[in-house]
Amino acid sequence: MRQNQQVQLELGRTPLVEGGHDFHAVTEIVSSVVERRKWPMAWWVAFLASFGTLGILGLMIGWLFWQGVGVWGVNNPVGWGYAIINFVFWVGIGHAGTLISAILFLLRQKWRTSINRFAEAMTIFAVICALVFPGIHVGRPWLAWWLFPLPYPQAMWPNFRSPLLWDVFAVGTYFTVSLLFWYVGLIPDLATIRDRATTKFRRLIYGFFALGWRGSHRHWHRYEVAYLILAGLATPLVLSVHSVVSFDFATSQLPGWHTTIFPPYFVAGAVFSGFGMVLTLMVPCRALFGMQDLVTMRHLENMCRILLVTGMMVGYAYSIEFFIAWYGGNEYEKFAFINRAFGPYAWAYWTMVSCNVLSPQIFWFRWARRNLWVMFIISIFVNIGMWFERFVIVVTSLSRDFLPSAWAYYKPTMIDTLTFVGSFGLFFTAFLLFIRFLPMVAIAEVKAVMPEAHASHGHDPDDGGNAPVGGPALQPAGGGRQ
Repeated sequence: MRQNQQVQLELGRTPLVEGGHDFHAVTEIVSSVVERRKWPMAWWVAFLASFGTLGILGLMIGWLFWQGVGVWGVNNPVGWGYAIINFVFWVGIGHAGTLISAILFLLRQKWRTSINRFAEAMTIFAVICALVFPGIHVGRPWLAWWLFPLPYPQAMWPNFRSPLLWDVFAVGTYFTVSLLFWYVGLIPDLATIRDRATTKFRRLIYGFFALGWRGSHRHWHRYEVAYLILAGLATPLVLSVHSVVSFDFATSQLPGWHTTIFPPYFVAGAVFSGFGMVLTLMVPCRALFGMQDLVTMRHLENMCRILLVTGMMVGYAYSIEFFIAWYGGNEYEKFAFINRAFGPYAWAYWTMVSCNVLSPQIFWFRWARRNLWVMFIISIFVNIGMWFERFVIVVTSLSRDFLPSAWAYYKPTMIDTLTFVGSFGLFFTAFLLFIRFLPMVAIAEVKAVMPEAHASHGHDPDDGGNAPVGGPALQPAGGGRQ
């Protein structure tokens, strides 16, 4: 093992698993987090804070249902407000999970194996947070079922030309496929936790969700086929889901929204914000649970590079929007973008540009890509900037539309702000429960990229070969303590 690591270092690549660990050691590192009896005080503090914030979300939604949408700061013409901003923000956060899990898997990028479980779980929880907001912003949430194509007694049918209805199908499909992809990848690891369980209750619970996994050749074959099919289904969703979300804006006639650049622009921004959130979660978890040998600086450095690239793509989209507004000769469009940069919401626009375009440029320097504090702070800036991007798109275009007599300044109320803060409580509560009860790193997939998993023991582990996701060699038939 150490000989192979030396070969990788000579090739200029750090190994994907450091510390000279074998299969058993990898299982011990990941499983010990789930099996520990006494959890760190930092986890309890974070969980109690998140759960308390989740309670605030419940109170705000209850007050909204009791009083009506008048408790929000929405006005005429800004009739969407925080609800649609937060919906687009949370859908974007979930995109990194599908990119890491599906696209990088199909491209045989083996460095994904230590971070894909984080990203997949983040996708599920972010989409749950996103789905909260369409349900509560319609004004009559008890009639939200009208969005679905069901035969109604009142002979009404949904308007299939509405982009808001497209969101129901796009995000619903995205959530379903992402959940299946996440769960299928968990099955071998759930069987490992089941076989290591010391109590009957844990064996029963983990055994139920492991679906009778025994690690036989037939099980691995079917697992790999299912994983490949789901990866193929999930890949187009990375492009389609946020493209459909962008149609909420692009299919309108409003200046600043009616532009063909929105679909690719939104997709790049979604990947950008998603990777930012993965870094925000991974850096502290890696240190708190001793995952430094599995989630190495190589993984973090690659994610910093992706942040740099997607940040430049987002910056390019910002500049192209201004160019097209000028080149198109449409006075309304030109005014919309000048108003964004120099109007009453200029503070929000330049916050967005500073966080999304300028802050990731520090990752041109290798020392920044290897400094945990720098990448953690920049990842937070990215998330702040991407929320402000959605704020700028929604509010600046609506607050000053075609008729100056209808212009108004949008100010969110305390209910708006606390509802948004509460959505973070939902997200972090779910995420903290995930790392408490499920393996946060994919044990079987990490083993598959280790040298011991290959017949040619000294080959370069990043040669783009066709090693399977798992294999009978990784886990003996009948489970057992690897």
